[in-house]
Amino acid sequence: MNTVLYGIPNCDTIKKAKKWLSDNNQDYSFHDYRKDGIDSDFLEKAESELGWEAMLNKRGTTFRQLDDADKSELNREKALALLVQYPAMVKRPILFHRNAFHIGFKPAQYEEIFC
Repeated sequence: MNTVLYGIPNCDTIKKAKKWLSDNNQDYSFHDYRKDGIDSDFLEKAESELGWEAMLNKRGTTFRQLDDADKSELNREKALALLVQYPAMVKRPILFHRNAFHIGFKPAQYEEIFC
């Protein structure tokens, strides 16, 4: 199996993506950032395709609770280090399918990816 959904299970968007995958008979495995962890190797591979700006969830409570020093002057290296330290800040879901990374979930987006 080549399809992996990355995220945290209590996220509403993850729940919608899982439901879409199941409803459309797509085999996948789920990688829970909190249980299974996240490492810089994965983040660097995903970032090379998606960009760190797209991967960093600035709207979540984890990012908002960071001190100003962590939030200021963000760059690739600083953002990836924060994402390893705080996996809940990774925008969800990240989908790995057919050797490519995709971010976010919309039914039309998944239709395109899996067709």
